[in-house]
Amino acid sequence: MSWYDKYLDIYEIPYKDISDSKKQEVKKALETKRSVSQPLVSVVAIAHNEEKHILPCLWSLGDSKCDFPIEIIVVSNASTDMTNDILEYLDVQWYNEEKKSPGFARQCGLDHAKGKYYICIDSDTIYPPDYIATHVHYLQKKNVVCTYGLWSFIPSDKYPKFKLFFYELLRDFYLGLQNIKRPEACVRGMVLAFNTELARKVGFRTNIIRGEDGMMAFGLKQYGKLLFLKKRRIKPVTSTSILDGEKGIMGNLFLRMTKILRDRTGLFTSISDYKDREDNLIKK
Repeated sequence: MSWYDKYLDIYEIPYKDISDSKKQEVKKALETKRSVSQPLVSVVAIAHNEEKHILPCLWSLGDSKCDFPIEIIVVSNASTDMTNDILEYLDVQWYNEEKKSPGFARQCGLDHAKGKYYICIDSDTIYPPDYIATHVHYLQKKNVVCTYGLWSFIPSDKYPKFKLFFYELLRDFYLGLQNIKRPEACVRGMVLAFNTELARKVGFRTNIIRGEDGMMAFGLKQYGKLLFLKKRRIKPVTSTSILDGEKGIMGNLFLRMTKILRDRTGLFTSISDYKDREDNLIKK
């Protein structure tokens, strides 16, 4: 039995089809993470039309094992489904960011965060109980300004465990190599944490479609160390929808292998500046 099995009961399920008892269970789990005046950590989830995912995500955060005060904030990024209704029902602290992009949503969370440390959360992702505490443990180490980690996919008939195992093994090997000289390129927003005060000096990029997470880490490098956490017990699980958009799992495996061979020399050189791609810029 996997640690996340109980959350799958309501994952990918329309809100109207979830029982009142399950909704109440999620609400109760979040009660201890509400109305904290002086949190050590701000846990900030961004959500755009995440009606089918936001409940299990927040449920997992409510079950987090922390011996320090945290606040949970949700930023609804121009949602048009029942995401906002769910947040109202749960009585969580949430904000509506009408400017649509992960950069705007994450910056909104950063503007409202009260914690010394900031944990980035994606609302289609489920987090293990030791996730927050482990990231904070390492953020409190001398000279560490940012932590980031690995993630797994939720198995399905289309993507069974054994196929995902080999895909993630190759992906993690590639990220390990890339991390030697280009740690910021390994960063994904669903598994990112940092020092809030320093992050405010950097700010999230709001004029790009994707990559705001890696650029935040890149900006934080000037203040200290970026630390890659590879512990299996803190790997969250997320939807396989990204694999559907990238030619399925076999196509992804082929792309990963090709990338390793193509980038085998460049992987071991650092980059001092990243040029924006025209197709990644948000048009005004």
